Amino acid sequence: MNAFAASTLRPRPLIAVPARPDLAKRVLAIGAGVLSARTAHRLKTGHAVSQQQRTFRELTGRFAATSFWRSGEISGGMSYDRFQSAVPLRTYEDFAPAIERMKRGEADVLWPGRCAHYAVSSGTTSGRTKYLPITREMIAHFRRGGLDSLFYYTARVGHARVFRGRHLFLGGASTLTPMVESKPFAAFAGDLSGITALNLPRWVERYLYEPGATIAQMHDWPAKIAAIAARTASLNISLLAGIPSWVLILAEALRRRSARATPLQSLWPDFECFIHGGVPITPFYDELRATLGPGVNFHEVYPASEAFIATQDAEPEAGLRLMSDAGIFYEFLPLADFDDNRLAQLGPKVVPLEGVQPGIDYVLLLTTPAGLARYVIGDVVRFTSIRPPRLVYVGRTKLQLSAFGEHVIEKELTDALTSVCRRQQITPINFHVAPLFMDPAAGRVRGTHEWWLELKSLSGTQPVAAQLATELDAELQRLNDDYEAKRLGGGLEKPLVRLVPSGHFERWQRAQGKWGGQSKMPRCRSDRTIAHALNAQFDEEKF
Repeated sequence: MNAFAASTLRPRPLIAVPARPDLAKRVLAIGAGVLSARTAHRLKTGHAVSQQQRTFRELTGRFAATSFWRSGEISGGMSYDRFQSAVPLRTYEDFAPAIERMKRGEADVLWPGRCAHYAVSSGTTSGRTKYLPITREMIAHFRRGGLDSLFYYTARVGHARVFRGRHLFLGGASTLTPMVESKPFAAFAGDLSGITALNLPRWVERYLYEPGATIAQMHDWPAKIAAIAARTASLNISLLAGIPSWVLILAEALRRRSARATPLQSLWPDFECFIHGGVPITPFYDELRATLGPGVNFHEVYPASEAFIATQDAEPEAGLRLMSDAGIFYEFLPLADFDDNRLAQLGPKVVPLEGVQPGIDYVLLLTTPAGLARYVIGDVVRFTSIRPPRLVYVGRTKLQLSAFGEHVIEKELTDALTSVCRRQQITPINFHVAPLFMDPAAGRVRGTHEWWLELKSLSGTQPVAAQLATELDAELQRLNDDYEAKRLGGGLEKPLVRLVPSGHFERWQRAQGKWGGQSKMPRCRSDRTIAHALNAQFDEEKF
């Protein structure tokens, strides 16, 4: 056990679990059923707006005791109107200097006390990695969000049988890295899923959690998948959570071990719940359904490194229920008003939960027990209903490519292409990048990225598409940790580059009515909406 695990705060058990494993499973199922019923009652009778108002008072009271906020922006007992006018919107880059002070052991900076643990998340526009403070109160938030999400699930399906088996989570490594720059203060960084795995309630760790502490520490994903397959092939798994692409890779590893592993329900008779979130599932749905089994329920969650935001509580088309009573205060800025160059002036345009309207795209703002207030995480959401508050994830304020959990942002794609083109002394005209999903019939056993690239016609020899693909791949591995992990771990194949004729993108934009003025070519999407249109146009032009 590393220093972080040794220092964590274990929660009081929600269910008194006996030592005998046979009785433990019965108690867990009965106790979870009671808790899920209580949760369902609380969620039905609780008023989301009043829950948010209480959370606002609790958080601002804690913020007022810190050096960053006590300068006058936040005070205990302040009104929301005062908060709205006094506290500007901020990005990670705005908080980075204060977080650096926290990493070096300074107390009471953004949140009372010292913070020694940080979730690593890639995807900022100005740097490769961001370090998000994980306080004990944040751990409590993620713990409550995870349990409430499970209780939402049991309330939705009408039983708690999911607690009869083991719960397999395909998460990041639970081994944390000491932060050299923080010395002599001892601070640790790692994947959020790994940090939360180190902070499970003991009854969850003992009776539910898989793949177990030893395998959870592994960083080598091919070896980790093999170890998980070997360990779980003979276990009773009732719940599986993970990114679709990795779930499919695990299923293939299990198929190689057992003739009964297709679908997975034939291997795990009590398998009933697949938890997914963070990447679009639509492109994977048919293959997942065939791989997991016809009786498996899909349960969607909306997690982020900054907060557990929403979870499914009804049919998928209803949207996801906002976690309004888990310690996070939410605000919403109409996307039409968003301008990342004028964040300091946008505060009055922001509304709390009681001010949102369905059908409008909002930029999501978070105030959290990590000490971050009015934090712009870059997500765009749209409410499908107000009572109860349900929403759907629309996209990013900055375009992102993340169909396989790689979290590649537009800037990284642009920087990679610019570097390669400079080296090759060629000029890019336009490009679009889309996921190309696995298709065994076409010989693709892994997903990849498909680049549609138009180059300026020049005299002399231009590099071939395969050469560009190799160089783009290397550049993206240099720029993005998550992409590098997916490539080295076998979750992604080398990208495919399509060199298109002159004017190809212009013709597509004209057909969409998006040519001229301020219209821009979308550089990437996590689905193939644009790629299919480009491909159809490509075939029509017979190039």
